[in-house]
Amino acid sequence: MAHQSSAQVASSQKALMLEMKSLQEEPVEGFKITLVDEADLYNWEVAIFGPPNTHYEGGYFKARIKFPIDYPYSPPTFRFLTKMWHPNIYENGDVCISILHPPVDDPQSGELPSERWNPTQNVRTILLSVISLLNEPNTFSPANVDASVMYRKWRDSKGKDREYAEIIRKQVLATKAEAERDGVKVPTTLAEYCVRTRAPAPDEGSDLLYDDYYDDEDLEDEDDDDEDCCYDEDDSGNEES
Repeated sequence: MAHQSSAQVASSQKALMLEMKSLQEEPVEGFKITLVDEADLYNWEVAIFGPPNTHYEGGYFKARIKFPIDYPYSPPTFRFLTKMWHPNIYENGDVCISILHPPVDDPQSGELPSERWNPTQNVRTILLSVISLLNEPNTFSPANVDASVMYRKWRDSKGKDREYAEIIRKQVLATKAEAERDGVKVPTTLAEYCVRTRAPAPDEGSDLLYDDYYDDEDLEDEDDDDEDCCYDEDDSGNEES
């Protein structure tokens, strides 16, 4: 049993180091990833910048990703540290999204097994799913019923019912002070948002992220070709005028 647990730790640490390296070299637009503690690969801090042309534009939202020792065979958890008003985010900040649910057959949930976690998923797909969820809430099985009702009113009124939008606007404004404290410039235009945010390289004396797990060819520089941003201006999370 101890040997099996040790093997799981070694396997999950290797997977997490590779993912961190990938996200440092080719970040996801709108996100900044760091370790909470450089000695602990299982706890990541995420800074999320609200996408332009959505309710969350200009926002600076913090979250934590915690990984199990048998990752990637079991999903991590994703919890917002910043207060969030959203149909699919619990009051404690936990995100309720299919991709983070264990791969079990649960007909009562209304989710297909293919929508749940599987070992081919990774942090990158989680981040893209979370940003998509912010813009397009799932109101069929809400974690926050009140937020879900408000969102549907806003959506069905084509933006005339402003209660949902106003709550988020106030939360976005409240994040500006924290961004200033952290010395973070929050992107507010599409061009700024689409600039990939690279995490600072680890100290030269640190071998946590770069060690013998990587072959020489893995460390070669990648092409710097410009890529189009993954969001356009007709996102369904846009505010109505």
